[in-house]
Amino acid sequence: MRVFFAALLLIGAFFAGAAWKNKDKEPNAVIAKAESTAGTQDQQTQTVSRGDLMPNEHHTINLFKRAAPSVCFITTTTIRRDYFSRNVMEIPQGSGSGFVWDKNGHIITNHHVIQNASKAQVTLGDGSTWEAELVGDAPEKDLAVLRIKTPANKLIPIPVGTSNDLQVGQSVYAIGNPFGLDQTLTTGVVSALGREIQTESGYPVRDAIQTDAAINPGNSGGPLLDSSGELIGVNTAIYSPSGASAGIGFSIPASVVSWVVPELIRYGKIKRPTMGVELFETEVSRRNQLPGPLVADVVKGSPAAEAGIKPTRRDDYGRILIGDIIIAMNNKKISSKEELVLELEKYQAGDRVTLTLLRNDREVKTQLTLAASR
Repeated sequence: MRVFFAALLLIGAFFAGAAWKNKDKEPNAVIAKAESTAGTQDQQTQTVSRGDLMPNEHHTINLFKRAAPSVCFITTTTIRRDYFSRNVMEIPQGSGSGFVWDKNGHIITNHHVIQNASKAQVTLGDGSTWEAELVGDAPEKDLAVLRIKTPANKLIPIPVGTSNDLQVGQSVYAIGNPFGLDQTLTTGVVSALGREIQTESGYPVRDAIQTDAAINPGNSGGPLLDSSGELIGVNTAIYSPSGASAGIGFSIPASVVSWVVPELIRYGKIKRPTMGVELFETEVSRRNQLPGPLVADVVKGSPAAEAGIKPTRRDDYGRILIGDIIIAMNNKKISSKEELVLELEKYQAGDRVTLTLLRNDREVKTQLTLAASR
């Protein structure tokens, strides 16, 4: 009997020990399984890609890759004399953007980017920097042409498009160097068309393009492109109380750039046709409630002199005798000096025009042939 009970105790102890051993293995197995699962998930996380880019992203990326090599970074310096030592020094003046116009090294930028600068340097898209010379300048259009002497294979001209067929809502792309950060791309849409803006020289630019693409200090002179990567404008100004982008930027339209730049390259300035009159500033006409620009003087031998246009003058008693007031050209109403300047851009030297004048409170019409400006 004793032997029987001893055998039972041995068998029970064996099974209890086996059960305890299996219980210890279970947590380790669970941990090992969890570690194995986590390792598999980590491997999956490392190998899974974020997916393909959207078609519009591919389009924007490709447009930037094509256009960026044509965009330049422009830095300017000016000469100052030290007050105490009287030594002449070159100090940084500012920076802006520009773009390659042709293989002859012509670079387009804004007038205000290089205004009052003694020297300008152009950094191309490949990072090379070149000394630039001023070829032509048009403050009234806020455009300037520089030229760098560099191998033609380094120059990638930007394709020039048209701005006459733009539509509000179409996509636009601006590339420039805001705050000195070169090769920056911003995107947006055409917000409005036909805006009239004032250049820093006080002259108006008609048909400016308004866009919400971010344009910040340093973007000036850079290109505004359409969705095909063609130039439709030159970024020139922002409307912002703070000086930074507020979603309202303006660009000089390609229709203006296309005729101004060739004249600057050829003549160094815009050669408008002239009538040979000097006009009072618009403020004078407004202050005296005149309907148009008042003729201050007439150049001897000019078309205006031959047409009999009367200047403002004083009589023998010192009294001011009001001259002719120009109120229309070829039946196009003229209400200011700036409007007359813009209207003359539509004509060439040799064209014959009809002026409507207000003389002694009576309308008078006269014809004259426009001459070339010197």
